[in-house]
Amino acid sequence: MDVLPLLADGFAGALTWQNLIWVLVGCLLGTAVGVLPGLGSSMAVALLLPVTFALEPTAAFIMFAGVYFGGLFGDSTMGILMNTPGQASAIASTFEGHRMALSGRAAQALATAAIGAFIGGFVASVLVVFLAPLLADFSSSFGPAEFFALAVFAFAATSSVVTDTPLRGMASLFLGLGIAVIGVDSVSGAPRFTLESPYLFDGISLVTVTVAVLALGEVIYVACLSRQSGEGSMVKPAGRPWLSRAEFREAAPAWLRGTAIGVPFGIVPAGGSEIPTFLAYGLEKRLDARRDVPRFGSGAIRGLAAPEAAGNSTTGMAMGSLLALGLPISATAAIMLAAFRQYGLQPGPLLFERAPDLVWSLLASFFIAMVVLLILNLPFATLWAKLLLIPRPYLFAGITVFCALGTYATGGSTFDLLMLLGIGIVGFIMRAVDYPLAPLIIGMVLGPLAETSLRDAAMSANGDFSVLVGGPIPIALYALLAVVLSFSIRGRVVARRRQKLEAATSETSLVR
Repeated sequence: MDVLPLLADGFAGALTWQNLIWVLVGCLLGTAVGVLPGLGSSMAVALLLPVTFALEPTAAFIMFAGVYFGGLFGDSTMGILMNTPGQASAIASTFEGHRMALSGRAAQALATAAIGAFIGGFVASVLVVFLAPLLADFSSSFGPAEFFALAVFAFAATSSVVTDTPLRGMASLFLGLGIAVIGVDSVSGAPRFTLESPYLFDGISLVTVTVAVLALGEVIYVACLSRQSGEGSMVKPAGRPWLSRAEFREAAPAWLRGTAIGVPFGIVPAGGSEIPTFLAYGLEKRLDARRDVPRFGSGAIRGLAAPEAAGNSTTGMAMGSLLALGLPISATAAIMLAAFRQYGLQPGPLLFERAPDLVWSLLASFFIAMVVLLILNLPFATLWAKLLLIPRPYLFAGITVFCALGTYATGGSTFDLLMLLGIGIVGFIMRAVDYPLAPLIIGMVLGPLAETSLRDAAMSANGDFSVLVGGPIPIALYALLAVVLSFSIRGRVVARRRQKLEAATSETSLVR
């Protein structure tokens, strides 16, 4: 119960007019970027990362949280109306959501998505308030071996789960780790992989890498893709932007089940909210098959409600994992971790002791952001859809300009702009050949932590590396990693068997 007074103090800090403005700005930017084609919350946070140099920390992170949650709200709007999800986390919502829109229920589909996102995010925020201090107390017992195990857990789980080919995930991860070690070694003082260039002695800025990979590379990719595939057609939402009593009763169990599925994935680094949204959709589809008259395939409201709640509950819990453990669950969370470090703050148990005002104001802002996003999206979703009418050349040109301005503002060097262009092309190539970007960002953010922890553990044990698996916490983390990987491998094996069975069945029917 000691949490409640701290949360009350957090609301006192978050409800100042300055912080309320930043909550609103973050929610507006997140929703707008989520609606726009090919963009997402990770790109928005990457573009806004240079802003952290000018803003007070509490205001900056309140704005980032609004962008993070708002991006998920906007992604579903585009997926429902155009059948083109802005991010992978919105794919499952398009299956039934777009069918609802085609059947004349676009407004009800948008309302279902908005309420589901609100419920999932609100429940996760409540859990974070009560669980984050406990996780922070637990992580206070972490030493170098525990932090190294935590970093390895994040590396392996993220790189193996986010893509169908684990080798691609590992390649992306090692690219991020390779970028992280460029510069002068903090222990020996020797330059590493600098090619004797003084521009690289300080390493490659995380701001430059995130903006290049997540923003500039994505813009190049989407521009090339749109030139090939053309524009999609948008369903015009019409009718009542609210749910009837019968529709609400139909969707309510799916919202709760989706929330329950999404919460655990906010603690396990499994690539963000993509997996829980598909799991929630699959559960509702199996339950629907037991009905006398199955509704999936014709715009079932439960097929939209569950993924939306699952995605936002995962995002809410991911913020708690970031604050309490310093563990980024997704690329967006990794960028926010980098922003903490720019302010000289390290998420974890010390953050709750050294910056309690920031932590509890940020936690209180989650609840405020959920209410603001519900107000912005429930009645005004059709207005957000108007952003899809922006000509893409103007949109891409504007984002490119912001990429260059943000990068130049942080370093004031022309070399940073050249680095931005080069890494942006690398990001475009990775997207074109289907290499995941999240492991690269997480590898670059957690790479220094893993290296420092490994060195400290080895030196404290006089070079005996068995100390890395000598405690109960590292063993538990490695065991949990083995469980996550086994489920991932099993899922891939089952999916491949199903594909082979379907292919054999189709060949047999053609022969007949």
